[in-house]
Amino acid sequence: MMRLPGMVALLLALAVLCGACTSVVAGSPTAAGTGPIAGNDVDPSFVRGTDGSAVDRLAATAVVDVQEFWRQSFPSMFGRQWTDLTGGAYSVDTTDQDAKPVPCVTKAADVAGNAFYCPASDAIAWDRSALLPVLQNKFGDTAVVIVLAHELGHAVQHRTGLTHDSQREQPESYPTIVIEAMADCYAGAFLRWTIDGHAPHLRIGHESLDSALGALVTFRDPIGTARSDQAAHGNAFDRVSAFQDGYQQGGKLCSQMTAQNRQFTQHGFTSRDDQASGGNLTLDTMLELITPDLAGYFGGLVTAAGKPWTAPKVTRGAPSCGDKQGPIAFCSAGTEIDVQTDGTLSTLHNQIGDYATGTLMASRYGLAAMAALGRPTDQGTSGHDGLCLAGAYTGTVLSRSQGFGLSPGDLDEAVQVLLGYDYAARDTAGHNAVNPGFERVAVFRLGVLGGAKSCGV
Repeated sequence: MMRLPGMVALLLALAVLCGACTSVVAGSPTAAGTGPIAGNDVDPSFVRGTDGSAVDRLAATAVVDVQEFWRQSFPSMFGRQWTDLTGGAYSVDTTDQDAKPVPCVTKAADVAGNAFYCPASDAIAWDRSALLPVLQNKFGDTAVVIVLAHELGHAVQHRTGLTHDSQREQPESYPTIVIEAMADCYAGAFLRWTIDGHAPHLRIGHESLDSALGALVTFRDPIGTARSDQAAHGNAFDRVSAFQDGYQQGGKLCSQMTAQNRQFTQHGFTSRDDQASGGNLTLDTMLELITPDLAGYFGGLVTAAGKPWTAPKVTRGAPSCGDKQGPIAFCSAGTEIDVQTDGTLSTLHNQIGDYATGTLMASRYGLAAMAALGRPTDQGTSGHDGLCLAGAYTGTVLSRSQGFGLSPGDLDEAVQVLLGYDYAARDTAGHNAVNPGFERVAVFRLGVLGGAKSCGV
């Protein structure tokens, strides 16, 4: 199920999508791929309740192409033929007081801000007035496609016998968070098939991947939701991870997900103080706490490789090596990390959250470690490797039970800053940044899940 968080009317009025105490910096993460996609030319008359509008035409095209994807893919994955939705598709204008209810709800207003699959009727429904236009305006056409691909992912689950009864009978294997991750993964597999040019109608470019992830970030759970919550769908990191796994490895992987083989990072608040602050420290406090922790972690990597380590000196002010790296820079010649606390960094910290700062700092310490190991920091894959090491550091902090640790929303903040900005992926010359944001998140995830060895250290 996909539902926009908060009040849809407020979203429409402000055009800002928020969750708990974490918000998106104006203009990001929609840096690329938010324009229209080609090929949304399917006649929407088969959709019940449609008004024939452009957004319903796009939705209808998505439904047709997603089902064609499964018509081709389902037999090889599950050994039997795909069957199209027997209950059809429904478009609802939730601003119309006379609108008729659709399957699985008692009144049309229940669909407000929502899209869902109804297993009892084998039907899909969406709000064309307060969901699809909001997504389209903020993230582009691809966001609409992804939402409907996710819902049809639930139809796949229904056809393979993964139903509410399965969840009741095997709650330890198929909690809601796994069911939703699987649907995100299926959506990723579909988008890869489409981008590769196989869809009969939709034409989506690689540059639209960032807007797809932006939509998933919007649908993350409220900060502090425990993964064991019966309504948990996943934080931004977990949802993006599932989508990327489907995109990179295909639908077969998605079908094999269980709670036993799937790692989730979502967790609740562990203290009242953390909950009261929304999991965010001030910029000064964050720098004071994370600096020695970064020095200890990266120093351990370097000395374990048999190299000497001297922690870089952290100074505040304009970078002495220039600002080509962004608001935080590792100056290899002077073995220092310069932090420009006003301007861009302050904005990112306050509008995204404290681990936006933490992610940038960790990437610069990653470059410092590479320099200490005798590896270049200004060419080739330097930016890639520094970002991967930032993920490796984050993975170790995530698993801690004592000392400096991550708050529930921190990984979401990392995803947001990586989607919107390439600072953490630049080398010391400010070049060779990993692009687009989709790839930056993938590199960061590689480090989080695989550790420093996955980064070649």
